[in-house]
Amino acid sequence: MSPDAALETVRRCGIVPVAVIERVEDAVTVGRTLVDAGLPCIEVTLRTEAAPEAIRALRDEVPDLLVGAGTVMSVAQVELARQAGARFIVSPVLDEDVVRRCRDTDVPVIPGVATATELARAIGFGADTVKFFPAEALGGTRAVRALASVMPEAAFMPTGGIEEVTLGDYLSEPSVLACGGTWVLRGSLVAEQQFDEIGRRVERAVDVVRSVRPDG
Repeated sequence: MSPDAALETVRRCGIVPVAVIERVEDAVTVGRTLVDAGLPCIEVTLRTEAAPEAIRALRDEVPDLLVGAGTVMSVAQVELARQAGARFIVSPVLDEDVVRRCRDTDVPVIPGVATATELARAIGFGADTVKFFPAEALGGTRAVRALASVMPEAAFMPTGGIEEVTLGDYLSEPSVLACGGTWVLRGSLVAEQQFDEIGRRVERAVDVVRSVRPDG
């Protein structure tokens, strides 16, 4: 899958559920739950020892799911994620070496920015799709709108503090590619294997996306 195709899948999904996986077997069940509920995309954070194997299992056992790696903060982690099968990379920070390595290997990268200066640097590095983090703490949709007004070439994936009730507001912003959905796969839900509740959250979130973006 090309970088453009991966980002287009992210755009169509409208939400990238963010998962912290402690057990590989949970990852596969979560992945199938997402696909069955109409949201074929996930970001597995590299915060646990199980994360690389979870990415690999999702790649192999849930082929209809677009799997990305999150909390990627070094070139070594880029390589770890790529070898595991991640199709896109997300970082909470802006690191030129990470962006360069992803671009050199044709892996879509969404680096983190919090200010206009960081956004300008990201665009200068060749990354015009960015993670705006932590979104709610930094001003929410008003902040996204302000940044987009001065750098209209940028596309945003706001993440951090977004909930189901605010999702539609973000997706209504023309500059927003998708939102990071930490509430969908909140850690306790995965750890306690509450897959039915995860499915319900996904279905409600998908309904919001479709109501705001009926044409996909």
